[in-house]
Amino acid sequence: MGNLIKVLGKDLENCPHFFLDFENAQPTEAETAVWNQVSAVLEEAHGILAELQSYNGAGQEIREAIQNPGDLALQEKAWNAVCPLVAKLKRFYEFSLRLENALRSLLEALTSPPYAPMQHLEREQALAKQFAEILHFTLSFDELKMTNPAIQNDFSYYRRTISRNRLNNQQLEAENEVNNEMANRMSLFYAEATPMLKTLSNATTKFVSEVLNKMSSVTSSGLNLTTCLCCREYRCRFTNTDTMLFCMRVMVGVIILYDHVHPVGAFAKTSKIDMKGCIKVLKEQPSNSVEGLLNALRYTTRHLNDDSTSKQIRALLQ
Repeated sequence: MGNLIKVLGKDLENCPHFFLDFENAQPTEAETAVWNQVSAVLEEAHGILAELQSYNGAGQEIREAIQNPGDLALQEKAWNAVCPLVAKLKRFYEFSLRLENALRSLLEALTSPPYAPMQHLEREQALAKQFAEILHFTLSFDELKMTNPAIQNDFSYYRRTISRNRLNNQQLEAENEVNNEMANRMSLFYAEATPMLKTLSNATTKFVSEVLNKMSSVTSSGLNLTTCLCCREYRCRFTNTDTMLFCMRVMVGVIILYDHVHPVGAFAKTSKIDMKGCIKVLKEQPSNSVEGLLNALRYTTRHLNDDSTSKQIRALLQ
């Protein structure tokens, strides 16, 4: 694990010399309003992950219904199994919208003048910790989603059934909860390999274009500082496996956000992030614990396939 001391910044010695306390940071009076808003969202995150982890799907019921299209009892059994699952998927999607709003509040607080990014991180450590917790949740959610094909299978069956009944001029009661417009939005969300991270990447890009305009360097600088500090605290203080994985998830999440915000991205030779080292550190870990993180780098970054990305880095992510 010692290699992580090198990878998150090519000049780690230039990393700010203050301690960012990911474990114990408490909000100051100035942080309290934003901290309370974000905390209310993060309190839901644990329940969302637990629900997703226990999501088993309705695969058996759907198979039986498809194999026996004339058996109305099996059709009804499949429908009754799928509907509560789709309601759960709707809750996950709606939570992503609340998470997006929470991220925006944090970005506004951590990039607002007159302070520079380093000053914000030093002064508002409780908010920086919440930013890291959002990224940790996001990567955890997406890892679970990518390994559970039942999610898209269940939702596809739900949409097919709704469409079939519409053609027959029938309306099912479940449409009142997930109408066609909501179903379209959910479909786009779950079609992404990493839907939560895609949501946050889009939100960060939108924030830069709408709020900061020509000041995108402020946000990208803040993200780079966060990776640097995460790296240093990981090296100096953290030894248990859960905290190590937390740091790696935050590292990957920040890299992806940086890649979306910075004009040349995280993979170019001029990037301040040592991507080759980051990927090598991830590949040193047990594959079952980091494959989702590697997939996030493969499929949700913007500049990986640019000409400015070296063949060596592309090969590492094959």
